[in-house]
Amino acid sequence: MSRMSSTNLAPSQTAGLDRALVLGFATEQGSATAHTAILARALGLPAVVGIAGLVDAVEDGQAVLLDGDEGTLVIDPSADLVATVRPPADAASDAEPAITRDGRRIEVGCNAAGVDDARRAAAAGADGIGLLRSEFLFLGSDRLPSEDAQVAVLEEVTAAMGERPVILRTLDVGADKPLPALPQPHEVNPALGVRGLRLQLLRRPDLLLDQLRAALRVSARHPLRLMFPMVSTLDEVRQAKVLLEQARRDVTPSPADGTGMQVGIMIEVPAAAIAADVLAAEVDFFSLGTNDLTQYLFAADRTNPELAPLADSLHPALLRMVDQVVKAAHRRDRWVGVCGEMASDLSAVPLLVGLGIDELSVHPPAVARVKALVRRLEVAECTRVARAALELDSGAAVRGLLEQEGL
Repeated sequence: MSRMSSTNLAPSQTAGLDRALVLGFATEQGSATAHTAILARALGLPAVVGIAGLVDAVEDGQAVLLDGDEGTLVIDPSADLVATVRPPADAASDAEPAITRDGRRIEVGCNAAGVDDARRAAAAGADGIGLLRSEFLFLGSDRLPSEDAQVAVLEEVTAAMGERPVILRTLDVGADKPLPALPQPHEVNPALGVRGLRLQLLRRPDLLLDQLRAALRVSARHPLRLMFPMVSTLDEVRQAKVLLEQARRDVTPSPADGTGMQVGIMIEVPAAAIAADVLAAEVDFFSLGTNDLTQYLFAADRTNPELAPLADSLHPALLRMVDQVVKAAHRRDRWVGVCGEMASDLSAVPLLVGLGIDELSVHPPAVARVKALVRRLEVAECTRVARAALELDSGAAVRGLLEQEGL
């Protein structure tokens, strides 16, 4: 067993870590909302990212004490300090619904990167998979999976969840998620480049068609939903739906089969949030990707630890954007989820409930504590506090309000 320190780890490297050999890791680069850190949490692997000068400060074989929850790393910890450390407890399970004190149910699903995550989600009592990151099904190989191979994995994931819904996000690579099997030209600013749905539409519609056909085949037998990432415009949604109809014609024996699959989009680009009323007419649901939405709203690179304080998910500017999206969706009877790290933030949950969010998708270890918190809340009180938070001028002021209100 070992600990790892590195300048940085790519998500593909993180996904390939052997849990039997690696206890945790720390890196010089990255932030809490970068994909490497997100994947570490999904794997239940303690990690601390964004530690400047780490590699020079730690020698091979040197003992360290790593606390992923607090984001701290202690070099050469004393015996007394080590004695106070307890190994992480097994994640609690809570299969009961999360219903507020005044009777509103909030779905609490899980983010997943594969079959093992789906099994952990089911064991944790999740109401479904709110985000299945399909790009991680492509990792670990220098060849792209065939349509049949994708069907096989989706069958395993949906079987693990039983009758609970699974939301498949189509391939979302680029920026800090390069895919070895799908090399792309160098971009000066990849976070604003050809990634997500853009890549599928502009460069590889064949890959999207494979995914869509696989999803349609599985949705005929299981409650699978589909979600497109990195949507900026209505035209992109319509182009994707044209390909979906093509895929449906390829695989559907009769017009009635597979037509009930819900289709949604990620809201992670400010343009999509602002145009949510228009987009809601074309899809069945929205899922707020608050990690990227925060990055783009504040023009703050999510992989740059120096800018991490700027990308504040409790800032009123972001809360106002969430409010706008929820109102636009609900006017058309569309439901709205949150699948970013904000959904697992116990400080943010009362605000999200107060703003009308219908579903929270979190990491498996967070399911029980998020459900427990929801049951202690009253929608009326959360709404009052959320409305007050929208009028404040900083994330710090919002945190002060939450503390004052005992939330």
